Amino acid sequence: MAPNLRHETNITAPTNASRPLRVSITGKTFEGADGVLVHAIEDIAFEAPAGSFTTLIGPSGCGKTTALRIVLGLDRHFEGGVSRPDPDGRIAAVFQEPRLLPWRTVEQNIRLALSAAVEGENLDDLFAIVGLSEMRGRFPTELSLGLARRVALARAFAIRPSLLLLDEPFVSLDEMTATRLRRLLIEVWSARRTTALMVTHNLREAVHLSDRIIFLTERPSTVRGVHVIDQPRNERDAEWREAETRRIADKFSGVL
Repeated sequence: MAPNLRHETNITAPTNASRPLRVSITGKTFEGADGVLVHAIEDIAFEAPAGSFTTLIGPSGCGKTTALRIVLGLDRHFEGGVSRPDPDGRIAAVFQEPRLLPWRTVEQNIRLALSAAVEGENLDDLFAIVGLSEMRGRFPTELSLGLARRVALARAFAIRPSLLLLDEPFVSLDEMTATRLRRLLIEVWSARRTTALMVTHNLREAVHLSDRIIFLTERPSTVRGVHVIDQPRNERDAEWREAETRRIADKFSGVL
């Protein structure tokens, strides 16, 4: 069994749900499969304003997903602290795999995320936004990967979280499908606004979705820099996104 390499840090939820997400990870070390200690994170500190969309980008293996797991509360053995915006701890996560139960219908999979107090909530508007109104009775095996990821997004937004975490939710999709889902994500997020934190390797995706992009260095990772995007989303056409991507690539060499 791996030793306890870092002390366990409490993850607190502030009393004001409109407060930002604050992350300060001043150290994260773990034991690799070969028994060698891996110093994954040196110092990652950032703030995501309430209701904003923030993206982490960095080289493979730099600790992006580790940081996401820490924010989610799945990894408590680290140095530092995390302050979440929701006093009730309502957090939704969307992973690379949709993780749907094959013996449950689309609607049943989505309703599984609801608490007993709201399990009968009318979700017609949510199904309409994500384009699943005609798919409610289908089973996951009847869905394409793109549709399955729509279900995963709907399940996340169904609980009306104050914090949404996304771990490369559109990876392995063809660009046309991924672009459609990015537009869908923004549409649902705009309708059910929440503080969002996403991990991606795709700079163009980050430019499409984000209010701010946080660039991380190689392991042990630190914050290389932050790029804030002020352009309204309805004005981020393909030409603007490509130009902005080039501007960022010039500013942060090696990110493409």
